[in-house]
Amino acid sequence: MREGAAPGTPGAAIELEMPAQQSGGLGQSPPRADGPAKVAGLAGYPADRIPADALWAFAVFTDQPHARLCRLDLEPAERSPGVVAVLGSADVPCNEYGLTKFDQPVFVGLEHSGRSPVPCDVSRWEADHLALIVAESLEEARAAAAAIDVEWEPLPVVTDLDMALAPDAPLVHPYEGIGSNLYESMRTRKGDLDAGFAAAAAVVETTYEVPYQEHAYLQPEAGTSWVDAEGIVNVEIAGQWVHEDREQIAHALDLPEDQIRVRYPAIGGAFGGREDTSMQIILALAACRLSERGIDRPVAMQWSREESIVGHHKRHRGRIWARWGADRDGRITAAAAEAWLDAGAYNYTSNKVMGNLHLGLGGPYELPNAAIDTHVVYTNATPGGAFRGFGAPQAAFAVECQVNKLAEALGMDPVDIRRVNTLREGSPSIAHTPMPAGVTMPEVIEACAHAAALPAETATAHRHLFSPFGSLPGRPSSLRRGRGFACAFKNVGFSFGFPERCEATIVLHGEPGDESPTSVELSHAGADVGQGAHTAFLQMAAEATGVDPSKVVGRFSDTGTSGDSGSASASRLTWMAGNSILGAAEEAEKAWREGDRPAIGHFRFTPPPTTELDPETGEGTPNFSYGYVAQHVELTVDIDTGHIRIDRVISANDVGRAINPRFVVGQIEGAVAQAHGHVLSEHLRSRDGRLLNPRFSTYLIPGIGDIPVTTESVVLELADPLGPFGARGMAEMGVIPYAPAVVAALADATGVWMDDFPLTPERVWTALARAGVAA
Repeated sequence: MREGAAPGTPGAAIELEMPAQQSGGLGQSPPRADGPAKVAGLAGYPADRIPADALWAFAVFTDQPHARLCRLDLEPAERSPGVVAVLGSADVPCNEYGLTKFDQPVFVGLEHSGRSPVPCDVSRWEADHLALIVAESLEEARAAAAAIDVEWEPLPVVTDLDMALAPDAPLVHPYEGIGSNLYESMRTRKGDLDAGFAAAAAVVETTYEVPYQEHAYLQPEAGTSWVDAEGIVNVEIAGQWVHEDREQIAHALDLPEDQIRVRYPAIGGAFGGREDTSMQIILALAACRLSERGIDRPVAMQWSREESIVGHHKRHRGRIWARWGADRDGRITAAAAEAWLDAGAYNYTSNKVMGNLHLGLGGPYELPNAAIDTHVVYTNATPGGAFRGFGAPQAAFAVECQVNKLAEALGMDPVDIRRVNTLREGSPSIAHTPMPAGVTMPEVIEACAHAAALPAETATAHRHLFSPFGSLPGRPSSLRRGRGFACAFKNVGFSFGFPERCEATIVLHGEPGDESPTSVELSHAGADVGQGAHTAFLQMAAEATGVDPSKVVGRFSDTGTSGDSGSASASRLTWMAGNSILGAAEEAEKAWREGDRPAIGHFRFTPPPTTELDPETGEGTPNFSYGYVAQHVELTVDIDTGHIRIDRVISANDVGRAINPRFVVGQIEGAVAQAHGHVLSEHLRSRDGRLLNPRFSTYLIPGIGDIPVTTESVVLELADPLGPFGARGMAEMGVIPYAPAVVAALADATGVWMDDFPLTPERVWTALARAGVAA
């Protein structure tokens, strides 16, 4: 990594290039291009690049899950020491935002511009923004917040799904005119459900509860904004889609998009948590309003960890009812399900997560008869939104538990029942239409089952330094061991008719007589949120142009230098970026053959179109590609304490083509660790619309002594027919089947099925005690 200016300089350009004398071709694992700078502490994350002369902004949360604003006086804050400006709803030309639906005000306030139908005088979430205070220091900005004179009228707090769906429930968004907190639904009807259940030899029916999860990315939200000499509003922040951030800012501030520039420096993790707007709009607003007052200083913001946890969305909590039946051979004859997602106070991406959940409730199986309904529901709780898996983990928990319970009821092996039912090439999907070409679920299941039949790895390097059972030598009879299996699939790319696209620009450099380029420049807006995407982009650009990887320089994640890449989400970025890079390389090579020096190629890749589902039957073509995963889990549980240790995880993933094998394994191992925390220890608690444990001291993400003892990655490379170099998306797949595999292993060990999680020792022990397994 090299920077055009030192960290702390607004707009310092960032370029990436592969280290010299490194073998970095496709299918190889060179060091990350940004690795040396990150290891040395030289990489500029947003908080590292805040200029010394910056003013500091502090976003004042309403701290009201549901209340009407009666009186607001910001003048006492304006008179506080060090304060330069206090901004609120009257300062926002169009006081609304939202990634898929404009239902959230930028500020709660009494004054409204009239440009938005969203009433702004009601706080619907404890982290709604009341004001933005800009001061000489963050400490002075925080102190000034206490001087705001505000009065609220409390409104009934809609705490959860039960309250939201109750008759005559208070409405979170009454202005929408729908008369209910349930605001969107999807429906699928396929075959004859009654006949399917009549043909079943075994039927299982369960209601599952799925919990919140906090993204827990390493870098809390931070950013800097300023207006440059050309009058362009610049925002430097961490996110997942620079062009969408720019669009959201432009909408709220009523500015042309070409008057706004968004760039991402190094990003300390995202997992979907940066897909929605956090401080982008209010940072841009501050820079604009200060510039209008003749104050030309950059404005910086930085959240504490607690502010971050309270202030951004979570993985959705929800409820799923499922009734499935299978015949004596294990063939699934009927599947019925109904699911409710708690969207929280605002939509964020809930309506889109619902779509993934809806498709996932059919599982990776051929279902001749099915009835599936899914819903999203407003409450006054923390909003749900994008999180690695995007609805698929919630669906897989219900579906895979149902399949494992059917196997148990029929006396079948869990792998065998999946062999009977799995989707195959040409299979009809739950959306009635054939699956896209390249279905590899059978091969992935077999690879995982084969690996599970082999002896576990025993190298001490894979063992924990700490064991929860080390203090129990006298009670070996309290330990039970079990094995569990689950599989899943998920879309690659956006769904349901969204206009997918991804752009890349390649410049070939050389002299007029050169047969081949001497160096290559790649410009691409795709975000590297820690997964190594930019290094993979450089590898693909080198492969596409035939240039040594060390001769490729990349400029990334900047609306000022790159076309729209789409988001770093939906397991789409390698797939979409690779295809855009191939197209740009082809265009540049045409220009090169025509004698252009430099030769410039720009390409906008669009994949095959998708469609919305029929609202009555659920028929359609929702996706153009999928990724496939299967997992085997072995665990030990102490029935005296409820403590679980995961001894072995096998995760088999078809990645199509491993652009960088080390990155692939890193994604699998990271996904397993993240899913492990969700399933076993991460218990985010909410009461009356407020998060109770927004700190890592009480919200327990796994440490080195908590993750599985061994994780074995089985990487299949079965080419996706449409993928660049055969690659298919895989970053989300490893989190999806983990929870049902763990629950199945626990049931195998104890005979007790748990239909909710996290599986904390107290919850496990209580369930075992109720079943008579534990004392």
